[in-house]
Amino acid sequence: MKILFLGDIVGKPGRLAVRSILPRLIASEKVAFVIANCENVAGGKGVEPKTVAELLEAGIDVLTSGNHIWRNKEICEFIEREPRLLRPANYPPGVPGAGTVVRETPEGHSIAVLNLLGRVFMDDVDCPFQSAQRLVAELRREATVVIVDMHGEATSEKAAMGWMLAGRVAAVIGSHTHVQTADERVLPGGTAYVTDAGMCGPIDSVIGVRREQVIQRFLTHMPAKFEVASGPVSVQGVIVEVDPATGTATGISRLQERVER
Repeated sequence: MKILFLGDIVGKPGRLAVRSILPRLIASEKVAFVIANCENVAGGKGVEPKTVAELLEAGIDVLTSGNHIWRNKEICEFIEREPRLLRPANYPPGVPGAGTVVRETPEGHSIAVLNLLGRVFMDDVDCPFQSAQRLVAELRREATVVIVDMHGEATSEKAAMGWMLAGRVAAVIGSHTHVQTADERVLPGGTAYVTDAGMCGPIDSVIGVRREQVIQRFLTHMPAKFEVASGPVSVQGVIVEVDPATGTATGISRLQERVER
């Protein structure tokens, strides 16, 4: 069984590119389940109900997020009634929405998705490692296959999560930095791992943002409003091959496709 995980989708260019190639990808790669990180899908930061609906209609089964999930206020109510949109599970108790979900593939295989947020150079949230220990044990009672989106800045924090969960989940996939890493591998015990799946966003940019705006910010250290760049888009992610009977990964490969806009 193949599971496709798409890196952070950035703004309208990323949304349109994903919509345009996803049906072909699903068919050609025989993908059974699609997960994508959507925390930058609305104008480059945040999520909106209409953009969530657009991505779900395009064929994505579960949307994960990260530290920008609360950028638009209307998402607080919406996330309560849309279980396919996750926020990090290690936000404090009482926060709207959920950090886990269990869904079925058309063939009847149950897949659990766990969304976590790192703490190094990030928000001061509950410990992702303690949360993972508890939640993975719970999810394994509901589903054989467990996929973890570890949304974090520090490579060491993501790698540590991968090793802690090695042999206990099907995959630990990093998100947030928008830079696809070349360290994909299957860890001992059958856990697929990559530090960052990359992004679905404009190529000629600084992590999806207009490059001249970012350069000016570094030159002057003055506040600036960032805008999503234009031009060709790179759709990046990973395809994980999983044995649905055991919940272990048998392979992981990086995906990178250019879409002209």
